[in-house]
Amino acid sequence: MSVISDVIDKVKQTDPGQKEFHQAVIEVMETLEPTVDKHPEFVKAGIYERIVEPERVIIFRVPWTDDNGKVHVNRGFRVQFNNAIGPFKGGLRFHPSVNLGIIKFLGFEQIFKNSLTTLPMGGGKGGSDFDPKGRSDDEVMRFCQAFMRELSRHIGPETDVPAGDIGVGAREVGYMYGYYKKLKNEHTGVLTGKGLEYGGSLIRPEATGYGTVYFAIEMLANRGLDFKDKVVAVSGSGNVAQYAIEKVNEMGGRVISVCDSGATVIDESGIDMEKCCFLMALKNVHRGRVSEFAEKYHAACFDGKNVWDVIREQGIKVDIALPCATQNELDAQNAEALVNNGCICVAEGANMPSTPEAVRVFRENNILYGPGKAANAGGVATSGLEMSQNSLKLSWSREEVDNRLRTIMKNIHNSCLDAAEVYGKKGDYVSGANIAGFVKVANAMLAYGVV
Repeated sequence: MSVISDVIDKVKQTDPGQKEFHQAVIEVMETLEPTVDKHPEFVKAGIYERIVEPERVIIFRVPWTDDNGKVHVNRGFRVQFNNAIGPFKGGLRFHPSVNLGIIKFLGFEQIFKNSLTTLPMGGGKGGSDFDPKGRSDDEVMRFCQAFMRELSRHIGPETDVPAGDIGVGAREVGYMYGYYKKLKNEHTGVLTGKGLEYGGSLIRPEATGYGTVYFAIEMLANRGLDFKDKVVAVSGSGNVAQYAIEKVNEMGGRVISVCDSGATVIDESGIDMEKCCFLMALKNVHRGRVSEFAEKYHAACFDGKNVWDVIREQGIKVDIALPCATQNELDAQNAEALVNNGCICVAEGANMPSTPEAVRVFRENNILYGPGKAANAGGVATSGLEMSQNSLKLSWSREEVDNRLRTIMKNIHNSCLDAAEVYGKKGDYVSGANIAGFVKVANAMLAYGVV
């Protein structure tokens, strides 16, 4: 048995039922095999065993009242996974599917994603099984305040800096930051994704979507290609999808799809900037459904199906795929359909949106494939830039932040390729991303001794 196999087996035994966490650990650890022989010091120091174990896991009760005075109880989570290279950093997700296994998978991924940015940020993640969908602003505020009452004990600008994720946008961040400020009587950069008026950064809302497209641009350029006149499929309709669509339009591509939990919309004529602005208002202001987009623009609407199922069933040709919705949304059948229909590039805007079988299909068919920890690192990279601005008590211009983001994504791309080549996996973005992210964190852990 190898060190890697032992670690994977132990995780399965000690954390039964946490299938998403198992999936993330297996995906990363299997690609780290080439590091074992090159770094016997990592083996001796138990780095592989230690990196899969969170520093701490915090689970707490969140009681709150709805507009009718009824008391509800949700469960809150914060997994502080690894702070070897900086304060714990990672988003908060509010969604009914949230459980410990999902938060641990996200926190584990965040370690390597944050490492790739080269910014001093450790890995963490949190959230709750609370569903903000259909709730009034007052109900969301009361929940966020109840959630922060407990979370505030465990976070701080030099300890743990949460951000947004699925179900946590500007509204939720505002409510949580306001309550933290009230509780602590201090104005510090303890959350990122804040409004510009109280310490936020320009480009932060756009960063994950923009960054995903920037990463795809680098992958395409490696083969002498670009976005111009390419048909692009985007899943999701939230923050990441919206700004990915905006940037693809800017790059000359044509986006044909969006989705939410209720339906998928296919608009073969392309979701241009006018339609994208309508989508942003629909989802961010009116909290509406993509079916309303389909009605307004007479687009095809498929109830209860995700983008990738529709593309497979309808035989739609796609050049570039940007999965920006949620984990495991794209399976092997969908991956095979994309390959057969001419897809040349997949860049993940969501965390682990492709199943292991789908990833295998992409890699075996030499598709340009950017895994989430590299391709969607733009969001946390710009969160890091927001932390820097908060520490310096100043704000950078839109152009400056965007240029820094573009440079970071280019450097992540190059780091993936360089690490892949050094460790005998030339051209493999999956291995390259995992190894480059891991080695930096492992060296820091080694320097600290056994702590």
